[in-house]
Amino acid sequence: MTILLSMAAFALAASISPGPVNLVALSAGARYGLRASLRHVTGATLGFTLLLLCMGLGLQQLLNQWPALAILICWSGVTFLLYMAYSLARDDGRLNSGKAVQAPSLLTGALMQWLNPKAWLASLAGMGAYAADGELRLVGQFAALYFVICYLSIACWAYAGAFLRQYLDDPRRMRRFNRILALLLVLSALYLLWP
Repeated sequence: MTILLSMAAFALAASISPGPVNLVALSAGARYGLRASLRHVTGATLGFTLLLLCMGLGLQQLLNQWPALAILICWSGVTFLLYMAYSLARDDGRLNSGKAVQAPSLLTGALMQWLNPKAWLASLAGMGAYAADGELRLVGQFAALYFVICYLSIACWAYAGAFLRQYLDDPRRMRRFNRILALLLVLSALYLLWP
């Protein structure tokens, strides 16, 4: 197996597995449709790729020197996940409620990755496995490959949500769907606090 194939397998496993960013993509696809949810997908992909590059270029050493920074990132992530869960749980479930609501933005998608401990662990583990010495060529190759795979993986979740949209046209079903996703986000947040 070549190193690129191994990198691709790692990127796919980490990107397509359920997590907070993918759950928000699923919800955005169901609520706003695929096209509108692609802003979140793009932001999340750009945010993760930047995090991955930073990790490959030395952010890991900074975290080792200042462990309090890692704790702050974790608590910020938990807080953000709980806020997103609260927002989903409060949603009235009406797809066309007449009020102006926007799908998660590019900035929200990027910020979610920087507050998502799953993203930090994936970037730390990935760079540790494939570019531990910080060789720029490997860091760049891994980031470029990861960008494509990450984008397609998150987009699959958004597409799945857009597909489910036809079954969620009833506000009660949409509220139930949103509350299930909110519960999953809360469980993700609690999992981060588990020792």
